[in-house]
Amino acid sequence: MRILPILVIAIGVLAATPTLADAPPDPLKNLPLDDVRIEGGFWYPRLEVVRTATIPHLLAMCESTGRLGNFDKAAGVVEGAHEGWFFNDSDVYKAIEAAAYALVIKRDRTLETEMDALINRIAAAQQPDGYLNTFVTLTDDPQEQRWGNLRVRHELYCAGHLLEAGIAYHEATGKRKLLDVALRLIELIDREFGPDGRAAPPGHEEIELALVKLYDRTNERKHLDLARFFVEQRGRHAQRESWGMYCQDHAPVREHDQIVGHAVRATYLYSALADLAARVEEPGYVAAMQRIWDDTTRRKMYITGGIGPSSHNEGFTEPFDLPNDSAYAETCAAIGLAFWNHRLNLLHADARYADMVERVLYNGALAGIALDGERFFYTNPLGSIGNHHRKEWYECACCPPNIARFLLSLGRYVYARSERVIYVNQYVESTTGLNVGEIEVELRQETDYPWNDRVELTVESKWPTEFTICVRKPGWCRSMTIEVDGEPLADVTPQRGYIPITRRWKREDIIALQFAMPVERMRADPHVAANVGRIALQRGPLIYCLEDVDNDEHARNITLPCDAELSTKHMPDLLGGVTVIRGSGRKASTTVPDTLYFPAALCAPVDFTAIPYYAWDNRTAGGMTIWIPETSAMSLSTSDAP
Repeated sequence: MRILPILVIAIGVLAATPTLADAPPDPLKNLPLDDVRIEGGFWYPRLEVVRTATIPHLLAMCESTGRLGNFDKAAGVVEGAHEGWFFNDSDVYKAIEAAAYALVIKRDRTLETEMDALINRIAAAQQPDGYLNTFVTLTDDPQEQRWGNLRVRHELYCAGHLLEAGIAYHEATGKRKLLDVALRLIELIDREFGPDGRAAPPGHEEIELALVKLYDRTNERKHLDLARFFVEQRGRHAQRESWGMYCQDHAPVREHDQIVGHAVRATYLYSALADLAARVEEPGYVAAMQRIWDDTTRRKMYITGGIGPSSHNEGFTEPFDLPNDSAYAETCAAIGLAFWNHRLNLLHADARYADMVERVLYNGALAGIALDGERFFYTNPLGSIGNHHRKEWYECACCPPNIARFLLSLGRYVYARSERVIYVNQYVESTTGLNVGEIEVELRQETDYPWNDRVELTVESKWPTEFTICVRKPGWCRSMTIEVDGEPLADVTPQRGYIPITRRWKREDIIALQFAMPVERMRADPHVAANVGRIALQRGPLIYCLEDVDNDEHARNITLPCDAELSTKHMPDLLGGVTVIRGSGRKASTTVPDTLYFPAALCAPVDFTAIPYYAWDNRTAGGMTIWIPETSAMSLSTSDAP
């Protein structure tokens, strides 16, 4: 097949990009999760694995590691000291939230009964005034410890996850018990913090997101005001010490001009900022996010959508510092990047943010969970000498339940809407129903994307009615064709990344999309020292890697000359069904003699196979690399050095 010329990575589009100031005034709306049914294609079997294997695994691990037992101890049901990290409550809450989304997908009475019993254990641990945090409750002097170390203790972070779980479980089942537990705690926090109370933000952002969700359901302004209060406390140190860049506490949020510190905290903060900007008039929030988004996508993000290169702070360092083998790239950070970009897409109706969600979804986040749903990556390097493997659990286990709740809520990311416009943001085999004006409309996607380059959208309108469907032209796609009922669409010029199709829709109208989906050779900005002289392979939204098991144990000393022929083949029996890239490269010996100078090694032809990055380390352990050397000299160095 024809291979397009080498590209420089342009994840954040550098030219002719609309600015946030050009955004439409009215934010888009999510469709409710239970209004989107994912029925087949790439995603349905993966969600079934998460629903049937990951959820039971999470609950079993929360039990066996003492996370659930902490609630029993705090309730006085059993005696004993707190087990594990001071934020372990949050892992339980995220597991419940994931289970709630699983119940939306399929009502499972056994799972629901198990959740109800678990919720009873949590409720029993709540203190009479509404306080709930097992670590603090189980200390020697719990009253003295409350809110005593907000920078470190994660009390507000845990409270936020409790509230999100309560909202999700109530929406899934109609049951209020966990939500009422969360509301009692939120009322206590509202009395404790604010202009007349404690003037400090959470050390780890999260409660802000939950409070906005609560506001959207109650329309009680105090919940939105509390979220904004916490955001506004960042960088204000009149009554306390500064917590610095690590906690995004170095300056007021309107003054932020680059992404710094702990990567998960940063993306959760800016997700909250986007939420607030959609609900309050605050141009300073929007301008700050423009600067931070540009810094993130142009200077500090991996090609996989991973962020945060450093294990030292679980976050950011200098611009273009993007090592491969030592990349931290926490799974939760990639998920946070998707959260933020999804909210920016809703705020600005701009497809470049949906492009970012797609990049994370198929690469940086999906790599965080094994195909069996029971092993996980906490960190996601872009290269390995064979010493990085998935685990069943982690002492700090934030990532396993986070990837579960993210994937099981995928339906939220597929579509968005305004009054008479439907936006197709992700190409996922699915069906959704909604009203346009007073007319019922059903939209059905049929596709084998990302393996296949074709998507069919069937529009079912109960009565003929005029409205607009905006289909996203993926950022990776150079050209696409669109047919409506077999007739080519004359104008496929994107507007803010979408092609709008306005017509009087009737029953069984079909939109057929065809994407050009060749293999692309991708090159990094030359400031990224680790990738000088290397290229990566991308097809559609997927980033590919070489793994030892497919390449005679020599994945890391294959070179890929610029004239190498590449082809693709779908392998239905490999790794759950994947399309691989095959080609002919060169292989040189990487043995270096014990001498300062030596003859150049002769390079022999070698065939290679590349697999999607998300699927690596699901078979025999071994080496892996995304960034492939172009010359044999590069194969003598590590992937973290030029």
